[in-house]
Amino acid sequence: MTFLRDIWLVFQNQLRLLLRQPVWIFINLFQPLMFLLLFAPLLKPALSAGGAVSDAEVYRTFVPGLLVMLAIFGGLFQGFGLISDLRAGVIERARVTPVSRTALLLGRSLQDVVSLLVQAVIITLLALPFGLRVGLVDLLLAYLMLALIALMTSALSYGVALLLKSEDALAPVMNTLSQPLLLLSGILLPLTFAPVWLQRVADWNPFSWAVDGTRALFAGDPGAPAVWQGLAITLTLAVIAVAWAARMFARSVR
Repeated sequence: MTFLRDIWLVFQNQLRLLLRQPVWIFINLFQPLMFLLLFAPLLKPALSAGGAVSDAEVYRTFVPGLLVMLAIFGGLFQGFGLISDLRAGVIERARVTPVSRTALLLGRSLQDVVSLLVQAVIITLLALPFGLRVGLVDLLLAYLMLALIALMTSALSYGVALLLKSEDALAPVMNTLSQPLLLLSGILLPLTFAPVWLQRVADWNPFSWAVDGTRALFAGDPGAPAVWQGLAITLTLAVIAVAWAARMFARSVR
């Protein structure tokens, strides 16, 4: 119970800081909104190559990928705030508190997850006028997938930030890591359009499984193998990332 209380206290503090400047939630939405408004309409001719498709089908294909992209980027760049806290002495002051070191990490990461889910709900609502339709249970499972991705990527970002302790070093590392992961996940277009060799390379990208699973849920097919495969992979990697980042956190504040 003490551990859960520690997580809740850290989460509350981080959420309070976010709510003092909620504008950042909407600033982070700018890029996905531009994709939704300016890129998604271009997909209908491309997806129609295999036969006529409706607007609803286009957005059921595009919005899940967009949400996964939001979860990846939203998590991978959280480490910059942690480096700022390191420089300001926030992490140093944590050494004298009885709060669990793992709770310090999980409280931060859970706030990142909540922020991501708020943005995901906004994107989903904005896509409804364009014809997107998705069942509530399927949508909740998709949000669970996104939450696991955000937890994994934010924990990874915090761990790397504690390792590097420099924004100048963290930026190129995160950019180098994120670009191939995004391109090989089929976020903008399904990888069924890709050459076979590229599909085989993408099989090693965990986010491609997450995108496939999220698309299956938006298509109303929660029993598809891609759903449980995506959930299993993201859950496993989230546990590994949290365990590694928690160890880095404990070393930094002990």
